[in-house]
Amino acid sequence: MIAAVTPPPVVRVAARRALALCAPAYEALLRGMFADMKAFPGFVSADVIPPATEAGAYQVVTKFATEADLERWDASDAHAAWLGRLATVAEGEPDYRVITGLEAWFSPEVVPASVNPPRWRMTLATWLGIFPTASLVLWFVAPLLGFLPFLLRTALLTGLITFAMSYGVMPRLARWLRPWLTRKP
Repeated sequence: MIAAVTPPPVVRVAARRALALCAPAYEALLRGMFADMKAFPGFVSADVIPPATEAGAYQVVTKFATEADLERWDASDAHAAWLGRLATVAEGEPDYRVITGLEAWFSPEVVPASVNPPRWRMTLATWLGIFPTASLVLWFVAPLLGFLPFLLRTALLTGLITFAMSYGVMPRLARWLRPWLTRKP
């Protein structure tokens, strides 16, 4: 029996500037919004990263279990109400970015650049996932595809390895290694 593959959580970063002299009010409203988010199904975490400079943008990082959970929050009356309140103390609309792929494998609860794992740790964690995955695929699946031309066989094998890494191996490995990945040197 094949186990169901659980997709990694959806991480979204929203960048937005507070109006001049409104930073404390903006932060207070964000914390209120986070409290309401906690009641929504699929909510995992939320945090705010203050700007590095006075004129910089805040980074609001939210994580939901699935894309559908994030969409449900976005379509909610509560979210619309919070966006209206935030508009009174912020410049323009938020600039949204969803983190996916390799970036999402290593995204901690908060994803400022200052707390991302060191590159060497991410590289080692990736290798720890790729080595056994590629070994198993090459051992069990490659012999079955020996009749295919080299490039087609390579495309199928690397596609299978990439799928297994993205949806099975790396989400679990990153979760298991999180204390080591995020530990300060």
